[in-house]
Amino acid sequence: MFYPYNLLPIILIIVYTAIFHLQKLVFFLAFCTPLAISLKELGMSDGMDLSLPSEPLMAGIMLLYIFNELSSRITDKKFINHPITTLIVVQLSWMLFTTLTSTEVLISVKYLVSRLWFIFSCYIIMPHIFQSKKNTIYFMFCYASSLALVVFYTIFQHAKFNFNDKAADWVVSPFYNDHTAYGAALAMFIPLMLSFVFIKSISKYLRAFALALFCLFVFAIILSFARAGWLSLIVAFSIFVTLILKIKFRTILITLVTLGSLFYAFQTEIFIALGRNNTDAEGGFSNNIESVSNISTDASNLERLNRWSCAIRMWKDKPVLGWGPGTYMFKYAPYQLSSERTIISTNFGTNGNAHSEYLGPLAEQGIIGLCIVVIMLLYSTSLGYKLVYSVAEPEVRILVIGLFLGLMTYFVHGFLNNFLDTDKLSLPFWSFLAALVCIDLYYKKKEKKVKKPLEI
Repeated sequence: MFYPYNLLPIILIIVYTAIFHLQKLVFFLAFCTPLAISLKELGMSDGMDLSLPSEPLMAGIMLLYIFNELSSRITDKKFINHPITTLIVVQLSWMLFTTLTSTEVLISVKYLVSRLWFIFSCYIIMPHIFQSKKNTIYFMFCYASSLALVVFYTIFQHAKFNFNDKAADWVVSPFYNDHTAYGAALAMFIPLMLSFVFIKSISKYLRAFALALFCLFVFAIILSFARAGWLSLIVAFSIFVTLILKIKFRTILITLVTLGSLFYAFQTEIFIALGRNNTDAEGGFSNNIESVSNISTDASNLERLNRWSCAIRMWKDKPVLGWGPGTYMFKYAPYQLSSERTIISTNFGTNGNAHSEYLGPLAEQGIIGLCIVVIMLLYSTSLGYKLVYSVAEPEVRILVIGLFLGLMTYFVHGFLNNFLDTDKLSLPFWSFLAALVCIDLYYKKKEKKVKKPLEI
């Protein structure tokens, strides 16, 4: 029979490692996160969920870091004063305020606390690790290696059902809650693993391992039938082309704003054209690609539209403060219209949340919550472009490209899904962002050429 005190030796080892070898514990956290299993998957909870062992580790690292900060001020002021860190602090402060005004205070408190341990363990602590390029690479390999084990398990399970597209949704269990989260993680690491192949300071064995992981992840994301993951990689490749052509972010932003304005002006005609597409996701790879724009019969796409519409209606009722962090799934049901409900609609918040990292905060934290997320997207994108063009060392530039493109796959994914309330995607997202900030602060930049005055 299992007794909780049987875990005491493991807990003591973790506590010892946290105190005397914190860096190793952070690497272990990266490795165990893809393999972590939630209490609900283990059948141990119907209410509050927790991912084991990753989330208790994150909470422990956060508490240890706060204790060390209070006793000896270990945080680098340059890192704290970086604009990305400032944006994160602003976001957390607004989350705290909207938690106090939440319609479900206890739910919002739990959401805020989990966001705190995600950020402390995956972002705030990282300058002590990512100042070394070697440590950055090893940390990313820890997560990718563990993700590869999940891929092997998933492919083995999927093969039992002849790689059926419907089975792809749940064969990732118990490690990921559905194929979209699994696809998002794969998409983030595909550009990064490819970048490692071209970093010559890495041993040839690790570069070969990175190439193998890249091929494995590409194969896995095809089998995942995660259309948002495919779309995010297409956008990442487009961004890579702009980097090769050395196009400035300002030019791209102006282009996107222009295209957005044209879409708004001709939205009726565009939606009529999309409505003619009735290709269903069933029937193979090509059908899945064509069904991405099907908003007439595809249940998954229609349910996203339903959730987004609910989020907007919820925001209209509470435009400034929102309903409170983490409350969408408990409050959206009355905002569903019978004409927008689908065969997979529910009143219980299952099958995902608001399906958007942008509309979710809009409903839960009001217009300010959305603005903070959008500003973070724009500044992170601007930072990525700046680093690619300014970092002096070629190998660090390659690393930046891998991290930046991986991060952008999630920002694109965020238009269709939201997973930053889970450990599986929070760890790579915040650590990729931390790595870019560390490169901005601690790595050499190209010297700007000063024009000499004309000699007379």
